Amino acid sequence: MSPAGLAPSLPSAPGAPALGAAVVARANPAPYGWQAYVVRPADTLGEIALRARTTTGTLIARNHLSGGGHFLRIGQRLWVPRARPVNHAPARPVAPRVRAYTVRSGDTIGALALRFRVSEATLMRLNGLDRHSLIYAGRTLTVPGAPVSAARASAKAPTTRTVRVRVRPGDTVGTLALRYHVSQAAIVKANRLRHPGMVRIGQVLAVPVKASSPAFSSTTFAGRTYSPGVVGAAARNRSYLAAHAVPGRSAARAMIVSTARRHGVDPRLALAVAWQESGWNQRQVSVANAIGTMQVIPSSGEWASLLVGRRLNLLNTQDNITAGVVILRSLMRGASSEKQAIAGYYQGLASVQKSGMYADTKGYVAAVLAHKARM
Repeated sequence: MSPAGLAPSLPSAPGAPALGAAVVARANPAPYGWQAYVVRPADTLGEIALRARTTTGTLIARNHLSGGGHFLRIGQRLWVPRARPVNHAPARPVAPRVRAYTVRSGDTIGALALRFRVSEATLMRLNGLDRHSLIYAGRTLTVPGAPVSAARASAKAPTTRTVRVRVRPGDTVGTLALRYHVSQAAIVKANRLRHPGMVRIGQVLAVPVKASSPAFSSTTFAGRTYSPGVVGAAARNRSYLAAHAVPGRSAARAMIVSTARRHGVDPRLALAVAWQESGWNQRQVSVANAIGTMQVIPSSGEWASLLVGRRLNLLNTQDNITAGVVILRSLMRGASSEKQAIAGYYQGLASVQKSGMYADTKGYVAAVLAHKARM
């Protein structure tokens, strides 16, 4: 079953593409020249055109896009018109220095403004945001400050960082040490283990890893490594969604609101969770095979199917949103507070109730609540 969403544009009559390209050429859509733009998560061609102050037709003609531009890939490079002429005069020495920053779970505009010692207005101006704008994990922002040199970074950066790992069947201190390229002694010391040979399934261990080690890779996310089967399934789902039309951000937002109301969930909460999870982007699939707008893994999709009494297809946008919303409804009924329910969506309610919120879970909850306040 194909995902619900916007149908691809119907093919034009013979000769229409050439005529459209000719009109674009005569209109001189880029009087100041062209510049490269890299497609980011949740981007659509319409939103890119709006930011570049041009039309989707111009972008389709200039970049030779097929399928009406519906099938953009994250990381794809597009040519877009420059908004102003290039200034070839020598740069003024007083020009502010800026650098790129990747948004992490829990970040908000206010928190980032405090961290980089700048006003919220300046931070929003640098990134073309307004007070209603939302930011999500993984987005790249422009922030004040020059990039840190390699020498300074190596001098100041800690040599290790700690990741939390939940013990799975078959795990031992030895296998964890091999997986994370650390010594067994380091894991024993970090967790004050009296009997290193005895760790229990479900136990959470602190593992000190090299600071340069990535938080996630093609098989690992947030310190947890996933099996080839899970990673392969995620890759197949990602490829499927990339090749099929899905609703844009505005359409997904409307679907989230109507679905939340239908199932008795606060629409602002559902919107906030979906924004934090995917930026309202059905094409997002994590290495853990969390799928679509609500980032639902297949086992949770099975649970959601039981809750609604029918089989839900997580690759279908409406079914994906339905799954996430009914899971939220169940969490709200079983949790002691809204914060605990949000934490349960990220960490698992049983884990939250037993062990409390982990540090990254607290950041997730703070980010969702901040998004909800802006909805």
